[in-house]
Amino acid sequence: MKNSNQNDQMEKLVSMCKRRGFIFPSSEIYGGLNGFWDYGPLGVELKRNIKDVWWEDNVTARTDMVGLDTAIILNPRIWEASGHVSSFTDPMVDCKECRGRFRADEIDQTPCPKHKNRMVCACKDNLTPARQFNMMFKTHVGALEEASSVAYLRPETAQGIFANFANVLATSRMRLPFGIAQIGKAFRNEINPRNFTFRSREFEQMEIEYFVHPSQANEYYEYWRNRRYEWYVSLGLSRERIHLRQHEPEELAHYAAATSDIEYDFPFGRAELEGIANRTDFDLKQHMQHSGKDQTYFDDQQREKFIPYVIEPSAGVDRGALAFLCEAYHEEEVRGEKRVVLKFHPRIAPIKAAILPLVNRDGMPDRAMKIFDRIRRRYNAFYDDKGAIGRRYRRQDEAGTPFCFTVDGQTAEDGTVTVRERDSMAQQRISDEKVIDYLHDQLMID
Repeated sequence: MKNSNQNDQMEKLVSMCKRRGFIFPSSEIYGGLNGFWDYGPLGVELKRNIKDVWWEDNVTARTDMVGLDTAIILNPRIWEASGHVSSFTDPMVDCKECRGRFRADEIDQTPCPKHKNRMVCACKDNLTPARQFNMMFKTHVGALEEASSVAYLRPETAQGIFANFANVLATSRMRLPFGIAQIGKAFRNEINPRNFTFRSREFEQMEIEYFVHPSQANEYYEYWRNRRYEWYVSLGLSRERIHLRQHEPEELAHYAAATSDIEYDFPFGRAELEGIANRTDFDLKQHMQHSGKDQTYFDDQQREKFIPYVIEPSAGVDRGALAFLCEAYHEEEVRGEKRVVLKFHPRIAPIKAAILPLVNRDGMPDRAMKIFDRIRRRYNAFYDDKGAIGRRYRRQDEAGTPFCFTVDGQTAEDGTVTVRERDSMAQQRISDEKVIDYLHDQLMID
């Protein structure tokens, strides 16, 4: 059960996300829709940066990876082959007292909708028997709603990759081991969405299917689980809060030879950020059987034909964004006042730099605007000339902006500006002609 301090932390974060334009409840003017969220101006930049950095590090920077962007609605036979139509279910129960509906295996972790100050476990004696609930979002393709037109919004991005394995192999001329990466939306009709954006009905995934010779599966499973853990650490998640947990044999999915979760200590408890699985050759075998199309790989050097094994690192963009927000959020006392600051790693910070004229006279706004125009051609930047300079610094602290450049009276004399660093609040002067070079070096962006 969450303690009051953890509740306070989460409430402060949720409030700040709405106030500063990171995340809004979807359809809020109509009362919202549970399990759906809208990303505001700062939130969309944060998500885009996370996806861009993931793509740069896992696709662009590698010679053994290619990308893919598959349709959200696929031929429903794909979901029959993968087992989603028949077994993509969660156990569901209803409470006769509070009328709540819950996942049976998470009932002790879910707040009671009737009694807000207690957990639903108080209703345990009034629960219906558990029944299986399929989480696929069903729709229809075509003019008529009939059995032959049934389709589904994809519950994961992986199956579109598997269905295109032969296409990628034929067109990209890749040799094993190699991977196919995809970023895209997925949809799950969750029984009880909760914990802000952590468990939603619409979310985004960053997935890799890395195809290897069966004899190399264990080696690459270890490689990817360690690499993916270190990626989060490199972007600022502390080793004290992020954990790599190997699944016990009884936890494994029927198709998996091994699975590890990268977990993070959120204010609401430890929960999964990403899963890394050795999926064996299950998926390609299933699609070969159901489609009748060959999914084998021929190694012309070893003169060997086989179905590759697959190592799958599967990450949630929204969960990653929430973890980075939780890690970045700090409250500090500065000269008797509370400072709220988001200490994002510069690579994922929504705004890279703010340009601030000290006052709106003596040519400072014009000079500041020229610097702003130069910066924004390369980096997302913000121009602010409203209010006292201290208040403007605080606004940028709360947005997570790493650097503020202030044009003041000395700028006209010697062509220098003040650079203020977010975390330490230290200031130094540099030439206004060196601003782009300074950002390039500090942001660690090539």
